Amino acid sequence: MRKLYLIIALYTIFFGFSQNIEEKSEKKERITEILEKKTLTPKEQIEENIEKMQQDPVLKKANWGFVIYDTRTKKTVVSYNESKSFIPASTTKLLTTETAIGILGVKYRWTTQLEYSGKIDENGVLNGNLYIISSGDPSLGSGKAGSLPYSLLINNFKQEIIQKGIKRIIGDIVIQIAVFKDNIKDALPPNIVWLEHNNYYLPVGATIDISLQKEQLVTTRKSPFNDEKRYFYISPYTKKMAFTNDYTERPLKVKLPDAPMYLGNNLKSTLIKSGVYVSGKVVARMLDNNPENRFFITNYKSPTVSEIIFDTNQRSDNALAEALLRVSAFHKEGNQTLEAGKEVVIDYLKKEGFDMNGFIYSDGSGLSRSNLVTPISQVKFLTKLMSKSHYNEYFRSLPIGGQSGTLKNSFKGDGYGRIFAKTGTLNRVKCLAGYIKTRSGRVLAFSLLINNYEGSVQQVKSKMEQLVEPVVNL
Repeated sequence: MRKLYLIIALYTIFFGFSQNIEEKSEKKERITEILEKKTLTPKEQIEENIEKMQQDPVLKKANWGFVIYDTRTKKTVVSYNESKSFIPASTTKLLTTETAIGILGVKYRWTTQLEYSGKIDENGVLNGNLYIISSGDPSLGSGKAGSLPYSLLINNFKQEIIQKGIKRIIGDIVIQIAVFKDNIKDALPPNIVWLEHNNYYLPVGATIDISLQKEQLVTTRKSPFNDEKRYFYISPYTKKMAFTNDYTERPLKVKLPDAPMYLGNNLKSTLIKSGVYVSGKVVARMLDNNPENRFFITNYKSPTVSEIIFDTNQRSDNALAEALLRVSAFHKEGNQTLEAGKEVVIDYLKKEGFDMNGFIYSDGSGLSRSNLVTPISQVKFLTKLMSKSHYNEYFRSLPIGGQSGTLKNSFKGDGYGRIFAKTGTLNRVKCLAGYIKTRSGRVLAFSLLINNYEGSVQQVKSKMEQLVEPVVNL
């Protein structure tokens, strides 16, 4: 029995001693690890984090790439899989919104104008039509970006009609599409012929086989217009604005912005409820080769392109992004289709020197999983943007870490107020691309694209913050 007690005592002493040695060894390892971390430079710390993330359960089986790029030296600071292609999700909007600003300008606004034809008699009866002339406003009636919702816009139009003394309308409400003179840039869309009437241009056909002998170049920028019927277009020969007095209408083979029929139908019902009878129908008249004489009632101006893009990027608004894609195509090529929009964006990016390796652009919002981009192409794109005259407006549209937009609930630590980026989220896709203002005063561009991760959205967001936040110390 004594031998048993002795064995137990010796075992206890030995085990306790061994455990003490192991504990001391573990403590020593932890102290060494802490000391090593303290001696790591910020760059080394980021590189170590990248190595650890490759073994992390959330990212171990994922496809992902990460790059930090110095916008001043134009050199890569830290990278991982930066030249591989990944699904970018809503970071695609960075390209769509920049194209819209580049083509339209930050101050561009769309006009929606209310007019009437015919005469108003002494009893307030309008023997003629109401006209709603729209110009493809991507925010019309949405209440987004500071635009008026349909209810307020319709009420404003109704009040203006009543103030005009109109109590009864014997005619239709006609919806048309136009580009207004105050919105004309250096050139009109080349695929559309525009008929001058009052202060806007109505599409009447396409420039297919237009006769070189019949066209005249517009040589005076200030006032090339008069009361004669003239058809304006971009010459397929000289690529400059031209006009002809002799034009036979051709079938329109391009897609114009959709006529705002919802606005017309609701205006009619609102007028009737308010006691203003409308005898006719709401009709879309996209082509009007012989417009009748009309009189101005009122108009509505959209928010600026800058304001619409701010809303698009801050809230990651898919509908606005797709609308911007199409209106960019319309103002560049006179054709508002998805395919035309894609071609316009790709052409714009090529001219801007965008790295097209591994690049696929399938839509304006990033909802398509067919979109592909490399992290290095994103950061080089963001770097080049900084030399643009509209950079400040573009930069202002990006969500700020911990403060605004889709980043309001992220980066509450070191990244607070220092990360300015567009987010992107699809099923098992999480992305972030933008700028980082470091504590030392550097401005770095970065891109972090993660596809096919494991775990929850919150888990991958946490890993992304662990990768990105240390960059502020560079």
